[in-house]
Amino acid sequence: MYESGMRYNSLNHYLVSKYNERVFKIALNGGMTCPNRDGTLDDRGCIFCSRGGSGDHAAPLSESVTSQIDNAITTLHKTKPGIRRFIAYFQAYTNTYAPVEYLERLFTEAIMHPDVVCLSIATRPDCLPAEVMELLKKLNNIKPVWVELGLQTIHEKTADHIRRHYTLDVYDDAVIRLKNAGLTIITHVIIGLPGETETDMLKTIKHIISLPLDGIKLQLLHVLKGTDLADEINDIHILTLEEYTDIIIHCLEIIPEHVIIHRVTGDAPRKLLIAPEWSLNKHGVLNRINHELKVRNTWQGRLI
Repeated sequence: MYESGMRYNSLNHYLVSKYNERVFKIALNGGMTCPNRDGTLDDRGCIFCSRGGSGDHAAPLSESVTSQIDNAITTLHKTKPGIRRFIAYFQAYTNTYAPVEYLERLFTEAIMHPDVVCLSIATRPDCLPAEVMELLKKLNNIKPVWVELGLQTIHEKTADHIRRHYTLDVYDDAVIRLKNAGLTIITHVIIGLPGETETDMLKTIKHIISLPLDGIKLQLLHVLKGTDLADEINDIHILTLEEYTDIIIHCLEIIPEHVIIHRVTGDAPRKLLIAPEWSLNKHGVLNRINHELKVRNTWQGRLI
């Protein structure tokens, strides 16, 4: 059985098993942009992405990486005294979309912090050139490096609609290259994208677990103020809590037990969230999912 009766291999369970204590993520700002924002592929970003580029919880860019980490630790200690281990998480925008010299300086500063046990980098599969792969491989010899790929969906029609601007084969190739380099691969999937059915969402899960995946983030679609998705809100179906719970359980039923579940919902800044309002009660959502898993006698990757 997993931590606190959880019926899936959660990230917290994995980290406690590995380090014998809780490990906390620190969201860092690397000052990146994205080819979907700087005009290379587009200048509008993905339709669901806020101005913060999914990094609305990150520290101010004006601080050095070391200062961002130290300040975050100080803040965390106010409510969680005694915690000692942290993951340096570069989340906002595309965190391999910069000259390799800049990335090396940034990532080395983070990974060498004495309280950091792991470096986690969110990026796009089309932003992993050979020189960046070599850098990540070298850093992985110091401490573990996780690479989080923003796939969202395998369906090209949806990908075009959300302005992803790369094809599925690019993701597949990135996974193989990352695995060959010995890196840990996490894939980010959005549940509830416009026009997708549950069958479509499960096809996405089935595809990514057919590849050498280490972890997965199942993210609820949030409609945020100031995004192009917000302009579509009257034309799209927003999942209810009941619908979302059911889909998540069906996803967990097919994800193999060795794949770590990094997330089954998600956080959105209260000041930006338009819908769904029920997602603001994150603990309530998690409790409902776990309750339903127990009622249905479901464990990750199998029914009992």
